[in-house]
Amino acid sequence: MEVTDLPRLNAALNLTSAVLLFVGWRLIRAGRREAHRACMIAALCTSALFLASYLVYHFQVGSVRYTGQGPLRTLYFAILLSHTILAVVNVPLVIVTATRALRERFPEHKKIARRALPIWFYVSVTGVVIYLMLYGV
Repeated sequence: MEVTDLPRLNAALNLTSAVLLFVGWRLIRAGRREAHRACMIAALCTSALFLASYLVYHFQVGSVRYTGQGPLRTLYFAILLSHTILAVVNVPLVIVTATRALRERFPEHKKIARRALPIWFYVSVTGVVIYLMLYGV
């Protein structure tokens, strides 16, 4: 695998995280706690792998400029700004949420998960959107 392959890998990891988060949410709504736990741990792992791959790529390549113009450029930067801010906010939220679940502090877990899940899902999905806008299909 070359460094140039990492953006595609990153998008795949983000997409996988988004799918796992959605499935995990559906599972807990159906009362399937163990399956939910497995999905959420898998989502945590894929997000951690994404972060490692993302950092390796950007340490090697630096930043990548968006070359689009007009309204798409404005849209790209709006998505990128919200994605970046929420990604930073998301890290401690996910850590606290996961820690509470693993310690079986479910009322506290549920309370913070209601905020963390939509943010985490948004960050994962917009990561894929950013990849598509930067690199095309």
